[in-house]
Amino acid sequence: MSVRRRAVLFDVDGTLLDAIDGQRRIWRRWAEQRRLDPDRVYEVALRTRPLDTAAEFLPAHEVAASIAEFDALEDADAEHGELRGIPGAAELLAALPRERWAVVTSNAERRVVRRFARLGLPVPEVVIDSASTARGKPAADPYLLAAMRLDARSVDCLVIEDSPSGVGAGVAAGMTVWSVNAEAPITGGHRHFATLAAASPAILDFVGEDAR
Repeated sequence: MSVRRRAVLFDVDGTLLDAIDGQRRIWRRWAEQRRLDPDRVYEVALRTRPLDTAAEFLPAHEVAASIAEFDALEDADAEHGELRGIPGAAELLAALPRERWAVVTSNAERRVVRRFARLGLPVPEVVIDSASTARGKPAADPYLLAAMRLDARSVDCLVIEDSPSGVGAGVAAGMTVWSVNAEAPITGGHRHFATLAAASPAILDFVGEDAR
C-alpha cells in the first residue's frame, strides 16, 4: 500500500501575516490615480489577483502598465511597509516538516519571501503565487497545483484560509478547508477557528494522522 502524504496549504495575507493596511493604501492610490472608486476596487482586490482586479476595471490595453506600477508599489511595501505576523504562525510553521506544507497566495512569490524573511518565518519548498496558474482563487487551480507539487492527493490536503474566495478555491479543489482569523465561519468551510493559534493543535494533528 502506498503512503498517503497529508499536507497543509496556507493562504498568506490575513492567515500567516498581516500586511493589509499597506495593501489598502496601495490600492487606494492606484484607484484614485485612475479616477476609480477605491472602495469598489479594494473589494474586488480582496478576492482576486492584482491582474484580475485591474482587468475588471480597466481597458485591456491599460492593464499591463497599471500592473507594473502596482508591482513597484507593492515591492516597496514588502521591503519597508508595515507588517505584522499572525500570532502563532512562527511556532506552527516551525513545527511542520517543510515538505509537508505550502503557501498559496494571490501575491508574488518574491514579496512573500521578503515578508517571511522580515518576520523570521520559514519559507516552504512550494510557493504557489499569482503567476503560477492561469486562473487564481476562487478557482481550484492554485490549490490543485500545490497538492501536485507536494505529491499529495486533494483528499489528503488541509487548506487554511481567511477569505471567502480562498475557502471557495479549497472546496472546489476537493480539499478539507478550515477558516481562521475571522469573526464568524466562512460559508463552505468545514471547520472554523477564531485564530490561527487556536487551530494549530488540530493542524498538527491532521498532518500527524497519515494513513497507509
